[in-house]
Amino acid sequence: MIEDDTIKLLRECDAGIKMGVASIDDVLDYVHDGTLRKCLADCKEKHDKLKEEIRVLLEKYHDDGKEPNSMAKGMSWMKTNVKLVMDESDETIADLITDGCNMGVKSLHKYLNQYKAADEKTKDIAKRLINLEEKLAVDIRGFL
Repeated sequence: MIEDDTIKLLRECDAGIKMGVASIDDVLDYVHDGTLRKCLADCKEKHDKLKEEIRVLLEKYHDDGKEPNSMAKGMSWMKTNVKLVMDESDETIADLITDGCNMGVKSLHKYLNQYKAADEKTKDIAKRLINLEEKLAVDIRGFL
């Protein structure tokens, strides 16, 4: 049970990181403010470091991880592009990223509750990912 929950939680963290990094990549070219750009780039770098930790653990369990849900990824891409076509402002970018962070935090808390038997190292990774998402949402509030 512990190993099963651990792998499932790692997969969800993996998918969440991939979704978050893709979302940041989708908006970075549109960012005007240097502070916002740095904030997003720094967060992306921290996501990439966590992704590497997850990859190592998944390899230990002989698992390939998980891709984000294709429907969710497509809808996110569409929402981002439609909003940016209408308004390429940093405010729009901050709004989109904040929504994504909030959805990520909600999902990760759900998975932490669902996979209670996961090992502590994996739970810690999920909690660090939650903290990254929450911090990014707070850090970009000034652009809303």
